[in-house]
Amino acid sequence: MPVKDAVERDKASDKATRQLESVNRPINTRMAVIFISMGLAIAIAVFFAFKFVQNERQRTLQEWQIRLGIVADSRLAEVNAWLDQNFKVMRELAENASLQLYMSELSAAGSDPAARVDVEAQGTYLRNMLTATAERNGFVPPVAAAQISANVERVGIAGIGLTDAKGAPLSSTSSMPPITGKLRKDIIKALTGEPVLIDAYIGASNLPTIGFVLPIYGIQDDPTGPAGLGTVVGIRVLDSSLFSHLAQPGETTKTAETVIVRREGNTVQYISPLGDGTKPLKLSLAMTTPDLASAYALKNPGGFAIKRDYAGNDVLVVSRKIANTPWILIRKIDVSEALASSETRLKTLLTVFVLIIIGVTITIIAVWRHGSSLRAAQAAENFRISSERFKNMSRFMNLISNSQPTAIIAVDANGQYTYVNELAAHEAKLPSEDIIGKTMASVMGPNKAAVYEEINAQILKNFEKNKDPDACREQHIQTFGDEDDEVHFRVIKSDHIPLVGDRDYPMGILMIQEDITALTRERRRSEKMLRQLIDTLLSVVDRRDPFSAHHSLHVAQVSKAIAEEMEISPLETKTVDIAGSLMNLGKIFIPPELLTKTGNLSDEERKVVTNSYLVSADLLQDVTFEGPVVETIRQLGETCEGTGPLGLKQEGILVTARILAVANAFVAMISPRAYRDAMTFEKVSNILLEETGTKFDRRSVSALINYLENRGGKEKWAHYRDKPAATS
Repeated sequence: MPVKDAVERDKASDKATRQLESVNRPINTRMAVIFISMGLAIAIAVFFAFKFVQNERQRTLQEWQIRLGIVADSRLAEVNAWLDQNFKVMRELAENASLQLYMSELSAAGSDPAARVDVEAQGTYLRNMLTATAERNGFVPPVAAAQISANVERVGIAGIGLTDAKGAPLSSTSSMPPITGKLRKDIIKALTGEPVLIDAYIGASNLPTIGFVLPIYGIQDDPTGPAGLGTVVGIRVLDSSLFSHLAQPGETTKTAETVIVRREGNTVQYISPLGDGTKPLKLSLAMTTPDLASAYALKNPGGFAIKRDYAGNDVLVVSRKIANTPWILIRKIDVSEALASSETRLKTLLTVFVLIIIGVTITIIAVWRHGSSLRAAQAAENFRISSERFKNMSRFMNLISNSQPTAIIAVDANGQYTYVNELAAHEAKLPSEDIIGKTMASVMGPNKAAVYEEINAQILKNFEKNKDPDACREQHIQTFGDEDDEVHFRVIKSDHIPLVGDRDYPMGILMIQEDITALTRERRRSEKMLRQLIDTLLSVVDRRDPFSAHHSLHVAQVSKAIAEEMEISPLETKTVDIAGSLMNLGKIFIPPELLTKTGNLSDEERKVVTNSYLVSADLLQDVTFEGPVVETIRQLGETCEGTGPLGLKQEGILVTARILAVANAFVAMISPRAYRDAMTFEKVSNILLEETGTKFDRRSVSALINYLENRGGKEKWAHYRDKPAATS
């Protein structure tokens, strides 16, 4: 028994040991996983801390890129304005009538001196004009260079001159440089018809010089012809008049600088003066100089980078191409100045982040064992409650959407369904759970899907720009099928609302669709009946006065054309169409003999005919129209200066009434009457223009004339001038 008991105790002890080991083993494994995870979390935190600092550094660089770019753009505008101003001076001379006449006479006379008339007198006049223009616009030598002893022959530095068609000088200011070498080649080039910029060079007296050349044509010559009669040439010194524009007003930085460079072979030449005192055109560096900012700018105009300037300093640099020149404008600032404060701030941030990570790690390790089980239990309970709330909210939202009389659909950017309500699923004849994940093309057909996908794509594109769902919301009405097809014809009104995406759902579109086919059919039927009624009333009026037959129809057509040309609303366009058709309804109360009377109308008779439109308005007073048809007819007689029956003027008159008044007057004058023939389109246009601003609205008259001249109105309405068949 003792041996047996000992064996049993050993077996029990081994079993207990194995159970304990089986319990401890997963605990040790879990601890290892936790510590590894924490180590990874710390490493990731440090990585993102460094990444954040790097992103901040990049953001600072982007801010400097924007700041430098703004300054570069403003300086570029100033330089372009300076160049344009100089070309403008040359252009004013080239287009001067006296100068053109002088050049034409020289060209006509050729080499025959006897054929030249008053050439010497004209030459004196033109030299005086060139001298005055040069002095007024800076095409003169600097004061120091100009003050030379009278006994010493002056070397041409700057001025304005004229050349003939072969580039030979004709006349110039006293200080004009000689026309030789490259200057002559540029002049020959300008004779082909294009303005030429004589690029900056070191001229007389060792001064930087620039030139502007424009061709001169005769007064009657075509400026686009093959060659001019000669050229006008302006040479000036590059000085502060240009270089002062490179300085940014209100500049507060110490190392910021704007310079102009160009490429000369394999070198970079600095055209403007430099911050170290280097004069213009006095410094050239090899294009292969390592990290040279100006070389980078020449190769990448418009770019931004960190490079080295001409002094070897690290700089932030942006560049801009100066149009129509080989020049590049560079804006730069030393990196040490630009990033000094941000680098200090970023180093402080990085230190703080690392200390926070260390502190948080220590805190987590200290409290983990104590609170892990409690937090897990609480998290599980919170998750259960949140899940239950989400399910209840989903049921509630489904209940609301399913109770709506409209189809509600949600699709992602690829056109795949993410939600449908019961009505949408019923129309698709598929269970809602089978629709989710399918494309619109597979559910509603490729034709409908293509229409909605195009609308949705544009809305999502707009939403990505301004991030405002309300601003991007759109409503569309689409017609599908043939109206005569009772089964497949549909008119669908749809609202498209962008949906903000999250980590679980991509950005998409909510579509609310309403079938308005029946409403559309009824509206079209009503409009058709209204048009038939209007046509019937028109026929009654037309039968009473053959000379006014179709007058209302013509007024309606012209009014509609003017309204569409002015791009007013569709409702206003429809209003002028109907008002023009009904404006003469009151003539049914005028005796036919009065309507066809050929002349000698008494004041009372003329008043009856003229004010028949007011009778029309009274007849239609109780008829309900979609737009202000009755008020448009009633205001037909109002004028812009306020002399009409109601005393309305200018904007106080409905725009539809202003259009109708112009159309009525136009049709009345362009159509034949019992007492006169039809007027011409030109005469009617002139009459309307003369009375614009006093009797007729300026916009309406302008729209009518534009339609006549540029939209084929004369050809389209030529038949208005035909006499009625019965009176021809």
